[in-house]
Amino acid sequence: MPTIDLFIKPEVTGFFDPATNTISYVVKDPASDACAVVDSVMDIDYAAGRITYAHADEIIAHIKAQGLRLEWLIETHVHADHLSGAPYIQKALGGKIGIGQAITVVQDTFGKVFNEGTEFQRDGSQFDRLFSDGDTYEVGGMTSVALHTPGHTPACMTHLMGDAAFVGDTLFMPDGGSARADFPGGDAGQLYDSIQRVLSLPDAMRLFMCHDYGPNGREIRWETSVAEEKAHNIHIAGKSREEFVALRTARDATLDMPKLIIPALQVNMRGGDLPAPDEDGKRFLKVPINGL
Repeated sequence: MPTIDLFIKPEVTGFFDPATNTISYVVKDPASDACAVVDSVMDIDYAAGRITYAHADEIIAHIKAQGLRLEWLIETHVHADHLSGAPYIQKALGGKIGIGQAITVVQDTFGKVFNEGTEFQRDGSQFDRLFSDGDTYEVGGMTSVALHTPGHTPACMTHLMGDAAFVGDTLFMPDGGSARADFPGGDAGQLYDSIQRVLSLPDAMRLFMCHDYGPNGREIRWETSVAEEKAHNIHIAGKSREEFVALRTARDATLDMPKLIIPALQVNMRGGDLPAPDEDGKRFLKVPINGL
């Protein structure tokens, strides 16, 4: 486990997208004007085939208003429930787009599902940086660490920035439990092991979720701590690995596919870019019949 400096406390601003229950973050280095964006969102009206950027524009406006300098756009994994706005934000503000190196596994898997031809590169080259487990990078003067935490998907990473950890879909708030592990390449046992790795961080570590659904009608929340998760997570606290796998497997069998999984996977495995246009300049998303 990397050395964690809990005395470095980045300023974390969350941006909730009610259409997908996603939380994006602007993370500011406390000692400079540098920042990172974690898990941005591009808006889509799927029924109309319409792409818009209100959520990303809100993040851009915040960064400009605060006089910040964007250095990184972090994707914790290839999301199946929202489309990434990283290239749009990058075009406006700069910065590098990073994801876990197992993106190549995801690209190979879903490149086949969507019948992508040889023009679709499966080497992760759509991203500026592919992180391996334990890799570090700088946000201003703040050293950040990428931890490989697979289970929900093969490419899931948890990003540590000072006393803040961005866990993607590895964990939900304590009353939300954990994310599904039944997508291709997912594994409930791996997810349990990854959660235990996150929970081996210091108790005071702040944990920031990628999603919240307001269980039992409570208000939307996205920040908790290692101590709170260990004590109160409904899928983890007091449960063995075998009990977790049985619980997760049974629950996953009852879940529908995410509403945006078809467009999200095609866009996000490309680093947030839309498929290439045809000879008339039109872009299309595919629907694989019985492919998922």
